[in-house]
Amino acid sequence: MSKRLKERKFIELRPRICEKRGRIGDAEADFIVSGKTGKGVLLIVVDRKSRAPFLEQILKISLKNVSQAFIRIKSRFKEMKTITLDNDLLFQHHKDLEKLLNAKIYFCHPYHSWEKGTVENVNKHIRKDIPKGSDISKYSKKFIQQLEIKLNRRILACLNYLTPAEALQLERKTKKRSCVS
Repeated sequence: MSKRLKERKFIELRPRICEKRGRIGDAEADFIVSGKTGKGVLLIVVDRKSRAPFLEQILKISLKNVSQAFIRIKSRFKEMKTITLDNDLLFQHHKDLEKLLNAKIYFCHPYHSWEKGTVENVNKHIRKDIPKGSDISKYSKKFIQQLEIKLNRRILACLNYLTPAEALQLERKTKKRSCVS
């Protein structure tokens, strides 16, 4: 696996601000895959600071379709600056993806999924609605959109009892005000 993922930058090279959850735009990403008889994957991108998740269903798995799904997420999450990934072969063109998204990509160490615990936590909540072994292609686009909304409406103690959507909006308003000043 690692032979095909060349020139990776590992997680310890991320800017310290990422580790501290000091800004909006530092994301973690992962896939939820269909069961053995199913088709498709669900791409999950989560902002580390606001915990805001963004979901994209990919029915025909290819490097191009993964890139297009990231682009769709970037259109909703323009602040994306860094992405922490696992060592999935779908990320073998990570250098191209970095340029496409204008975001730095970092990798967890192999078999260290806890290094991207924010997205793993969101995956746990997604599994309540899309159980392990499910066929991702059986879920409608509308269902996936509604699931993203539901995840963004969870009240989180780590956000001082805001929802991820509220935390993201608050950060966006604060940034907009500081840009105007």
